[in-house]
Amino acid sequence: MPIEIEKKFLVKDRTYKQLAQGVHYRQGYLNRDKERTVRVRVAGDEAYLTVKGITRGIERLEFEYPISLIEANEMIDLLCEKPIIEKYRYSFYSDGHEWEVDEFLGENEGLVIAEVELDTTDEFVNLPEWIGAEVTGDTRYYNSSLSVEPFKTWKEIIGMGL
Repeated sequence: MPIEIEKKFLVKDRTYKQLAQGVHYRQGYLNRDKERTVRVRVAGDEAYLTVKGITRGIERLEFEYPISLIEANEMIDLLCEKPIIEKYRYSFYSDGHEWEVDEFLGENEGLVIAEVELDTTDEFVNLPEWIGAEVTGDTRYYNSSLSVEPFKTWKEIIGMGL
């Protein structure tokens, strides 16, 4: 059973841009129920349909399937709830951990979130200097939440050093 274990952090500076080249992402949600989400994503020239279960602590079930790029774009444009999420993702390894930094565009412009993939829930992670406050449990930072209440609509922004 595929389980995703990750922690999320705000980003203090743009050092991550020296570690990888960004890939453009577009994604939309067919379902944003709190028990499960169904997402369509275009990442560069690849496309995926992803089903995620409810988050428990820092882990959740995740099933991801490659789909046609043409069909993915049609689903995002015609079926997914709006607004869609657009971002640049920077993926790289640091100290044996896979990091993904999302630099959001559009309605979420100005928000930059780093995620680190873990093998276990109690795994130690050496945090890079450019990492800011942890926001793992804050549902406002979930992509599915950002598609309902975009970053630009937030009244209070705490911990952003950009």
